[in-house]
Amino acid sequence: MERLKHVVTQIAITPDCRLSELPLLHRSLLPLLSLASSIYRFSLFLRRRLYFSGLVHQRRHDLISLSLSLSLSLFLKRYILFPVVFRLPVPVISVGNLTWGGNGKTPMVEFIARLLDEAGIGPLILTRGYSGGDEAKMLHRHLLQTSARIGVGANRIATAASMFERHGYVNSCDTLSEKLSSPYKSVSGPKDERIGVVILDDGMQHWRVLHDVEIVMLNGLMPWGNNHLLPRGPLRESPSALVRADIVVIHHADLVPDTQLRMIESTVHNIDATLPVFHSRMAPSHFFEVKNPHSRLSPRTVQNMVVLCVSAIGFPNAFAQAISKIGPLHVDRLDFSDHHLIQADDIEMITERLGRLKHEFNVEAIVVVTEKDYDRDPVILKQLCCLKVLVLCSSLQIMPLSAWTKENFRMNLKKHLIDSLQEMNKK
Repeated sequence: MERLKHVVTQIAITPDCRLSELPLLHRSLLPLLSLASSIYRFSLFLRRRLYFSGLVHQRRHDLISLSLSLSLSLFLKRYILFPVVFRLPVPVISVGNLTWGGNGKTPMVEFIARLLDEAGIGPLILTRGYSGGDEAKMLHRHLLQTSARIGVGANRIATAASMFERHGYVNSCDTLSEKLSSPYKSVSGPKDERIGVVILDDGMQHWRVLHDVEIVMLNGLMPWGNNHLLPRGPLRESPSALVRADIVVIHHADLVPDTQLRMIESTVHNIDATLPVFHSRMAPSHFFEVKNPHSRLSPRTVQNMVVLCVSAIGFPNAFAQAISKIGPLHVDRLDFSDHHLIQADDIEMITERLGRLKHEFNVEAIVVVTEKDYDRDPVILKQLCCLKVLVLCSSLQIMPLSAWTKENFRMNLKKHLIDSLQEMNKK
C-alpha cells in the first residue's frame, strides 16, 4: 500500500509535459486515475450544489437548538441523503487549502489561535484528527498555556456541541466586538475561558459548518500541482474556488523565487482582484532530542553534519530544504506517505540508510524528523536507541513582503470577524 501511495503521489506532482519521464508502471495508471478524477469532479459539483441549495440554517444556534438541528441533520443525511449546513453560535474561521499536504494549515491554525488568545478571546480548534492524531497532539503541546481548546472528531458539529456544553461560549456579539475592536495588547490576568471563536482546521471543503472567514493556504512550491483534480493530481478543488476566500496566504514563500511568487499572486488576482495575499514561512526555532523531549538545541546543531531527514508529511520537500538552509554537510532523505505510522520494517530501513551514509562520509549521521512525525508515535522513534534523533521545531511567521505584514494580517482578520458579528446582530 505504501508503494502504491508513493506511485500515485509521484504522478500527481508530475506536470503533463514530463509524463514521458515516468516509469511504465506509473504511466499505465494514468487512464484509471483520469477516470477517477472525472468522477471526483462530478461528485464535488453535486455535493457543492446540495450543500448550497438553500437548506441552510441562517440563524445562529444556541446549544439546545444546535443539538436538535444536529439530530435532524443526521436523519436527513441517513434517510434522505440531503445535507444541512449549520451556523454555530460563535464566528467560524476556516483554514483550508486547494491541494493536499504541505500548505501550512495546522501552523496557521496555531498562529490564529495565539492571536485570538492574546486578544482575550478563547478559540476552539475543530480538527478531524487524522491517522494517529499527530496534528491535534502537536497543537495541544504548543497551546497548552493558552485559552485554546481542541476538539477532535470526524463529526465536527457534534464535537463543537460537546465542547460548547463543557466550556461554555460567548453568546454576546457586543462582547466579542469590543475585544476585537480594542487596540491590540496582550491580555494579562484571568482570561475568559469560554469559547469565543471556532477555528476549523482543514475547513475549506467542510461545508456542514458555515464559514464566516475563509483563509486559504497555498503551497508556494507547488500551488496548483499538475492542475489535475484528485487522484490524478493533488487539487481538491480548482483554483476558481478562491472566489470563496477572504484571505490567501502563500506558504513557504521564503523557498520560492520572487518571479514565481508574482506569478502565483497574479493567478489569484485574476480570480479576485480584491483578495489580500500574504506570505508565510516556517521559521526553525530549535531541536529537541527524542530521548529527552525537554531538551532545547540550537538549529546550528546540525551545521557541518550528515543529516537524514525522515518524514511522513504532506510535502517533505519543504522540510528537506529547511534543513539544508541551516548548513549541514550533507542532507539525505527518506520520505513516507502523509500520516504514515512508522513500523519496525521502517526502522530497519532507516538504520540501513544510516549505515550507508556512515560508509560514504566516514561519520555518524543523525536523524531529523518533524514534530508531526514525533507526535504521531514518539515511542517507535526511540527504537533508534543507539542513534541521535532530533525533532525540528518551527513556527509560522508572516513575512513582511510588500505592505502585507503580521499586523496587516491581524487587522484583516479582525475586520472580517467584526463584519460577521455585525451580520449576526442583524438576524
